[in-house]
Amino acid sequence: MDSENRVVLNVGGIRHETYKATLKKIPATRLSRLTEALANYDPILNEYFFDRHPGVFAQVLNYYRTGKLHYPTDVCGPLFEEELEYWGLDSNQVEPCCWMTYTAHRDTQETLAVLDRLDLDTDKPSEEELARKFGFEDDYFSGNLSWWQKLKPKLWSLFDEPYSSQAAKVIGVISVFFICVSILSFCLKTHPDMRVPVIENVTVQTAENTTAWTLDKKATNAHEAFFYIECVCNTWFTFEILIRLIASPNKFMFLKASVNMIDFIATLSFYVDILLQKFASHLENADILEFFSIIRIMRLFKLTRHSSGLKILIQTFRASAKELTLLVFFLVLGIVIFASLVYYAERIQANPHNDFNSIPLGLWWALVTMTTVGYGDMAPKTYVGMFVGALCALAGVLTIALPVPVIVSNFAMYYSHTQARAKLPKKRRRVLPVEHVRVGPIAPQPKRGGGPNDMNRGPGPKMGNDAPNSTTNGTSKGSDRPSNKITGF
Repeated sequence: MDSENRVVLNVGGIRHETYKATLKKIPATRLSRLTEALANYDPILNEYFFDRHPGVFAQVLNYYRTGKLHYPTDVCGPLFEEELEYWGLDSNQVEPCCWMTYTAHRDTQETLAVLDRLDLDTDKPSEEELARKFGFEDDYFSGNLSWWQKLKPKLWSLFDEPYSSQAAKVIGVISVFFICVSILSFCLKTHPDMRVPVIENVTVQTAENTTAWTLDKKATNAHEAFFYIECVCNTWFTFEILIRLIASPNKFMFLKASVNMIDFIATLSFYVDILLQKFASHLENADILEFFSIIRIMRLFKLTRHSSGLKILIQTFRASAKELTLLVFFLVLGIVIFASLVYYAERIQANPHNDFNSIPLGLWWALVTMTTVGYGDMAPKTYVGMFVGALCALAGVLTIALPVPVIVSNFAMYYSHTQARAKLPKKRRRVLPVEHVRVGPIAPQPKRGGGPNDMNRGPGPKMGNDAPNSTTNGTSKGSDRPSNKITGF
């Protein structure tokens, strides 16, 4: 009969009915190995019960029927993967029309992993988390922490995690203040009104063959006040970086961080500059050595420790590295092409005021034109050259505009996920796992009217009409449904 070839599947309270042959279409899966000996089979209702997501199972059963696996849009991606793994199906069999929607959760998980590495959390970590971070959780659980083990995490949180406490916020404000003062002092001391001239007496020969002396401005130095300002600022930077180095949980990773490397080099450059001014000021080109003090400007990157927005912006450029590389490639390609075109275009007609005497000069013009800057120091004079210049400007606008939406999209993605994580409640209610009652193997049925061994039958479920309550061994209290533990495989 046709009813004997059909099977009823109760998934999450929703009954599905199909043919047994349909479930055999995909071998080596959970549904292809259904037998009445399984614990989740109910002989009274003649159905198999699975406590799984019914919406996903509708697509799973449709996969058995049609051979095409579609992704339900009302289900989260990890849940869909978990359900497919339970039913023994491969998630890579999702149809191309649903693939982009299905894999969107993978991009989200990668984004969340990146945000975890950026350490954007502003909540104070617990003592257990600090002990695990610094590698002495065994001493913490045993209660044998030394005074240094208790002090070290506090110092680290105080100087490296500005949002961990009120004191850390004060330290963070002080650090930002000295960074701003140091950068401002570095810039202002180059202003002519902020410099003091170096005057020396020079003996000159007059027209009457007599000697006279005059004052000559040999050079200018920064005002002495800037030196004391930088001394105070660098004293704080030195103290801060030493404390952070001593209290860091991993000194190798601390020294490896790019922001810390910049901080080390910038602080070291101040002391090197003092030594050069003391011992190498008599050299002829000693002023060139001051160029290396520009590394102190890089201290601005230290502000990323105090601003999550700057961290997100830097990560956006990292994530958009391929698009930026593609932009530079097409920009260089366009510069070379249009520099060559404008060079020959300006030589076609008589042009006494030709600014393009060589292709290298045309490279500068093409770069300025494609970036829509247009200094005006070089311009084509012929009609052909003007036409090339118009094409160069249009190509520059299109080339630069193409990767901008990708960069903006990456920034919006990171920023939106950061805002969502900030609003996410930290304390969640724990869901305890339910241990289902395991059903033992099925014991052989005794003969009817048997002897005394009838009372020694095994704990397995009875099949057929002789055991109407046989499924109670696999049920939980207060429920007439068996568990979904499968003992057949």
